[in-house]
Formats: sequence, structure tokens, C-alpha cells
Amino acid sequence: MRESRKFTISFLLMCMISPLAVVAQSGSLVSQMSDLAWAEEIDQAQALLEGQRIDSEQPTPEWLAAVSWMARGASFAERWDLAEQYASEAYEGSLELMKERPLDAERFLPTALGAGIEVLGRTFDAQGDRARAVTFLGTARQDFAGTSIETRIQKNFLLLSLEGESFPALEVDDYLGSVEPPTPDDLEGKVVVFFFWAHWCPDCKRQEPILTALHEEYSDQGLVVVGPTQLYGFVSRGQNATPEEELAYLNGDYTAQFPLPPFMSVPISNDNFLNFGVSTTPTLVIVDRDGVVQRYNPGDLSHEELAGLIEPLLD
Repeated sequence: MRESRKFTISFLLMCMISPLAVVAQSGSLVSQMSDLAWAEEIDQAQALLEGQRIDSEQPTPEWLAAVSWMARGASFAERWDLAEQYASEAYEGSLELMKERPLDAERFLPTALGAGIEVLGRTFDAQGDRARAVTFLGTARQDFAGTSIETRIQKNFLLLSLEGESFPALEVDDYLGSVEPPTPDDLEGKVVVFFFWAHWCPDCKRQEPILTALHEEYSDQGLVVVGPTQLYGFVSRGQNATPEEELAYLNGDYTAQFPLPPFMSVPISNDNFLNFGVSTTPTLVIVDRDGVVQRYNPGDLSHEELAGLIEPLLD
């Protein structure tokens, strides 16, 4: 009884000292490594991973996914030597496994390979060789075109290469609402915020009122907001839908519940999301009056952040 009590007290003290000192006892190694990576507990993550390494066995997709989270965590903490070491292991190990099975036939293999490529690109850039990073990511997109990780690779490619370049014209297969998508000529001389969004995305719904406020403040100075989206093959509650059914839902029940901003055109094309690397919604792209990209931002931005980026371009 005394030994059991001593163990319980020690266990509780350890948990109070560091909530991450005891990783969740249930759940996979992948989820444990993910938690530690986001917390930037790099030394603990490495100890956990290496404590479970079995060099004599061929790595599994789940192992490589855990390795890729180690690489991501090291990149978050800017420990680039570790990031490159583990990203290379995830990348090269995934390529070996793909000799026997397709990438998207596995649950964990896209995670491992996608993160390995992402972190290697970030690492090359952090080491001062952006040209190598851009070339590596551009080649990776070609190599894995048509797979589930193509959009993710393109996002990382554009994070390093799109700002300072001319904004390419959007594809328009269809559009929502009554505002026709603008042509490049329509946008000439305007400051444009391109708001890539998805109907299932809660962060997108939180971003819309911020864009509405910015439109009210700056539209008379030349600000335009364009909201590209795509079809996902489902409607409310994840119910599968044909393109025709999803479009009818978006123009009907969806906009009845979540009205589109009346000033915002909404072009629809899946190609736009692939070409602009929209694996994160929302993605915001800010373009100046000369049509040059000034900010490529996967994720939402506050009113203050967006206003700070837009105001200098309106002057």
C-alpha cells in the first residue's frame, strides 16, 4: 500500500511539474508526436521517438508519419539540423514504401511524405538557399501531381515564390450569387484581396465580417474583395453530392443561412485551389494596384493585420 501511494504521489507531482511530461497513454505515436511538435517540446519528442525506434525493422507508414512530426516540431523551433535529419528520413522512407504501394492507399503515408517535403523546403530556405527550396518544391509538385499532397506542396512553393510576382488570372468554371467575377482588366489599378474559402470552414465564416468592414472602410479608395471557392463533393453534414447538387445547395440553403457579402464576387473552380496551393482555408492573397502579389497568407488575418497590409497599398 505504501509503495502504491508513493507511486501515485510521484506520478501526480510529475504531471504538475510538466503537463507534457507524461504523454497520453492512449492513442498512437503519431498523435503523441503531433502534440509535442506543436508544443515545441523538441528534446522530449526526440527522446520519445528514439526510444521506440527499431532499426532492424522496415519503417511503417505510421512510424514515418511520427518522424515527420518530429521534423515539423524541429522546424517550428528553428532547429534546422534536426528538422533536415528527420524530414529526410520521412521523405526517403516514404519513397521506399511507395515502390510497393500507391501514396494514397495508406492513411499515414501522405502525412509522412507531405510533411517531409514541406520541412525540407523550409529548411533549405532557412539555410539561405531559397533557389534550392523553390526548385525542390517545384519538382516535388510535378512528381506528385494528382495525389492528395499536390496542393500542400504548391502552398509551400508559393510561400517562397509568389510574393513580388504578378497575380495570375483566376479560372472561372461557374460563380455564386449575382456578382460576376471580374476580369483582369476590371481589376486594373485596384488593390485586391483574394479570399479563398470553403463552405464547410468555420474560420472562413469568421473572416467574412472582417472583409465586410474593410470593404466599407476602403472600397471608395479602390479596394476590391474577390472570394474564390471550389466544389468539394458534399453538402451539409457531409452528405455526398454531385457538382450540380452542391452548386444548387450553395445557391440555395447555404446562402439562405450564410448570405454572401453582396459586394463580393465568388468564382468557382477547383483548379484555382490547386494552382494557389489552398490546402488551408481561408487563404488570403493581397495584390497591389500593379497586379503584384504583396502577401500570400494561408490562414485567417485580423482586421488590424489586414488593414496594416492594405492601407500602404492604397496610398
